[in-house]
Amino acid sequence: MGQGNIVGYDINEKNCQISYYNDQQMEPETLEVDEDNFQIPLIIGKLRDTWAYGKEAKRLVTIKEGFTASKLYTKSIAGEKVELGEEIYDASELLYKFIELSLQSLKRIDGIVFSVPSLDEEIAKLLREIGEKLGIDKTRIFIQDYKESFCNYLFYQPKELWQYDAALFYCDRNEVRAYMLRRLKPEFGMGKSTFVTVDEVASAHMKELAAVYPVLNEDKAQDADMRFKNFVVSVFDKRIVSSVFLTGEGFENNWYPESLRVLCNGRRAFIGNNLYSKGACYTAYRNSFLTAEAPIYLDNSKLTDRITVPMRVNGQEIWYPIVSWGAHWYESDNSWEVLLEDAEDVEFHVESLTQGTIQTESFSLAQLPERNEYSVRLRVETHFLDERTCKVTIRDVGFGEFFPATDFEDSKIIHLGGNDGKFNSLSQ
Repeated sequence: MGQGNIVGYDINEKNCQISYYNDQQMEPETLEVDEDNFQIPLIIGKLRDTWAYGKEAKRLVTIKEGFTASKLYTKSIAGEKVELGEEIYDASELLYKFIELSLQSLKRIDGIVFSVPSLDEEIAKLLREIGEKLGIDKTRIFIQDYKESFCNYLFYQPKELWQYDAALFYCDRNEVRAYMLRRLKPEFGMGKSTFVTVDEVASAHMKELAAVYPVLNEDKAQDADMRFKNFVVSVFDKRIVSSVFLTGEGFENNWYPESLRVLCNGRRAFIGNNLYSKGACYTAYRNSFLTAEAPIYLDNSKLTDRITVPMRVNGQEIWYPIVSWGAHWYESDNSWEVLLEDAEDVEFHVESLTQGTIQTESFSLAQLPERNEYSVRLRVETHFLDERTCKVTIRDVGFGEFFPATDFEDSKIIHLGGNDGKFNSLSQ
């Protein structure tokens, strides 16, 4: 990896935040905007021919010079146009420019994971295209939501912090939301694999929160503290919780001392606003170095079926996943080249976590010309037609000058079971 960086990029409607890792560091670091401030305002501006972003763009608003644009995230998703002075831009073009400027201090980027509040195919496509325009290899660009970033942050912390459930509380100026990480239990044993998910377990609107900004109102703060304490007690009811994480601007003022006593009773508590970017950075690290020791995160948007093929990898016989559990279907198109042993067919397994079944599919190789062992080279491709339908294709690509490629090609449509409403049955 040399001196390149792998990046976790937290982005939402208001701000972005960047954590990065390179091989000179032991842990991810987060870019500071000011002392102990990691949030970069998601604003871009232009003064004559000079671009500005973040703090400098906000300054243009204050001094009423140049032109600025905000809300680039939602406008880009909606495909809107943005007027900046006499120029009209696609919002996605300005979002790309903002991201490019925000990353300019990192000389080289070998991999990036974008972390977003919620994820769908359109957001993933938008951010993948921006990543590719930045010159990042498309196989090193990933997108995940905040809940998955929370999981990946935890996986790289001491295991006692997620020995049981782990809680995340988010607070802004109007609302408190509670999330809980829990282990899942598949229908059949999967060796050492651990599966986890994150549920939103409760939320509450608290009008008292408005009174703690920007100056702490002691009476209102006490009311908010008591309401939050009762909220915490209800969330923890009958749960064994190993650790608690507090994030969001609502926790910046120390208005919740009584609640904090409940939060810290028998468990460790942490507060900070760079959890999502660091969680994304840990994911980028794992994907870049192909480490597989971390648990697998699942939710209703992730694949709970996988497709495997028998392979010898590093001298070991394994069922290698060409479609993996925990992946998004729209990010699972791929291809591999394999050398074939003496075999009359290629067998695939379709394994379901929710149903506990293994389905077998096979491709006949009878039409291939006879060749010596390990001189048959095939390309295996996966292409998803939708979230439940995967087309698997194998074709002969020849073996250099010795054996030219033939026109042999075969495809199968594999229907995956999907969650069928059974995802929540994967409980411990």
